[in-house]
Amino acid sequence: MALDNPAYSRNEAFSKQGAVSTAQDMSAQDLQHLFEQPATLPDREVMTVENTVQKTVGAFAVLVVFAAIGWWVTPIAPFAYVGASIIGLVLAFVNIFKKEPSPGLILAYAAAQGVFVGGISWFFESAYQGIVAQAVIATLAVVGATLALFASGKVRASKKATKVFLVAMVGYLLYSLVSVVLSLFGAAPGPWGLDSLPVFGIPLGLLIGPIVILLGAYSLVLDFDFIQQAVRNRAPKKYGWTGAFGIMVTVIWLYLEILRFIGIARD
Repeated sequence: MALDNPAYSRNEAFSKQGAVSTAQDMSAQDLQHLFEQPATLPDREVMTVENTVQKTVGAFAVLVVFAAIGWWVTPIAPFAYVGASIIGLVLAFVNIFKKEPSPGLILAYAAAQGVFVGGISWFFESAYQGIVAQAVIATLAVVGATLALFASGKVRASKKATKVFLVAMVGYLLYSLVSVVLSLFGAAPGPWGLDSLPVFGIPLGLLIGPIVILLGAYSLVLDFDFIQQAVRNRAPKKYGWTGAFGIMVTVIWLYLEILRFIGIARD
């Protein structure tokens, strides 16, 4: 696939061409080293869906624990979640651009994002009672439905759909940046930035929200597709952490978008 998630595309383990290399691309020393290696890794040393799920569950357990901490700390230190969000963003880029996955850095990302998610969830819950439970249930429903459709073979990533997805993501990123800038300078049409702009009497955020949630669902499809491809390539077991990281990034983004969408709807 030509257009890929950078968290995966930097690793040949997740590529459809990852298992293919030619002698023309290798030196004599590389060929000799390859000749001396076992034909395949032992089964216990390769990435599987099962060990990737275990790593993903472990990462989300860390996320939930630190989200509880963020929820508890935010009323005392209201802007602690802002610092956690900056740390999480830095760690996200570090993990994306590392060629080899680092379990410690991925779990550190989960911890930082947990504090951020817990803090921002506390603010939303203070304004809209019950919204966090609604957002969590909706997120689990989207993730569960997407996984079920992917597992059944009814939904698959395609080159054309991925190009449309990336164009839509770039458009939404620009829209979000403009909205934030307008809000900072007090030029936004409402408390939600451009999302408050009425279109036929309906806030723009309510019209865009379902599209963004669909983008999140397709991002999950891409995550599942990359993991499936890595398993087929018999990638080393450590790359299960890369799969866990990719899923975690997508689910956090999806949860925040759903939280925002419900907030606009209830405002």
